Amino acid sequence: MDSVEDERSSFGWFLAGARGIFSLPAMILMLSFVGFCSLTVQAGIPPEQVVFMTGAVWALPAKVILVSSVLGGASLATAFLAVTLSSVRLMPMVAALIPELRTSKTPTWLLLVLSHFVAITAWVFAMERVQHVPRDHRVTFFAGFGITLVAANMLLVAIVYHLVAEFPPIVAGCLFFLTPVYFLTSIWHSARHPVVYVALATGLALGPLSYWIAPEFDILLAGVGGGTFAWLAERLWHSRREPRA
Repeated sequence: MDSVEDERSSFGWFLAGARGIFSLPAMILMLSFVGFCSLTVQAGIPPEQVVFMTGAVWALPAKVILVSSVLGGASLATAFLAVTLSSVRLMPMVAALIPELRTSKTPTWLLLVLSHFVAITAWVFAMERVQHVPRDHRVTFFAGFGITLVAANMLLVAIVYHLVAEFPPIVAGCLFFLTPVYFLTSIWHSARHPVVYVALATGLALGPLSYWIAPEFDILLAGVGGGTFAWLAERLWHSRREPRA
C-alpha cells in the first residue's frame, strides 16, 4: 500500500513539474523556438532534422550556432567545436542544480540523463521553485518539467515549420530575441552575489568591443573577459577587507 501511495505521489510531482510548461519562462522559450524555426527554414534544413535537433541539441544558442555554421559553410569539425564551446557554459549550471535535486538514493545514471535537460530556462525555473518541493520528489519534479518542455518544443517546431516561411524577417528576429533578453533579466534577478552583477555588466560592455575585434569569437571573448574581471575584482575586494597581520 505504501509503495502505491509513493508511486502516486511521485507521479503527482511529475505532473506538477509538467505544468511548468505554462510558466512565463517556458512560454518565452517556445516563442523563441518559433524564431529559430524561421532560421532553419532559411537555411534549408528539412523539418525532420529540425525536430531531431530540437531534442538532441537542447540549448537554443547551441542550435543557432550549429545552423549558422551550416549557413557559413563551416566544416563538421568546426561546427562540432563551436557547439561544444557553447555548451560548456552549462556545466556550472548542472553543478549548481544537481546538489539541489539529488538524495543519497538517487542513481548517478538518472542524474546524467536529466542533465541533458539543463539549459537556462530549465535552470532558472528549477532554482526558483525546487526549494518548495520535498527533496525526495525534486528529481521527479524536474524530470516532469524538462521532458515536457523538450517534447512540447519538438511538437511546436514540427507544426510551425511550414508556417514561419510567411513571417517577415523582423518578426522572426524579434521572437528569437526574446530569449536572450529573458535570460539576461532572469540571471540578474536570481543572482545571489555582487560578483554576478559585475560579470554581467562587464560582459555587456565588452560585447561590442569583442565583436569589433573578433566577430567569430565575440560572445566567447565577452563572457570570458567579463567573468575574469569579476573574479579578479572580487579577489581584490576580499584581500583589502582581510585584516593585515
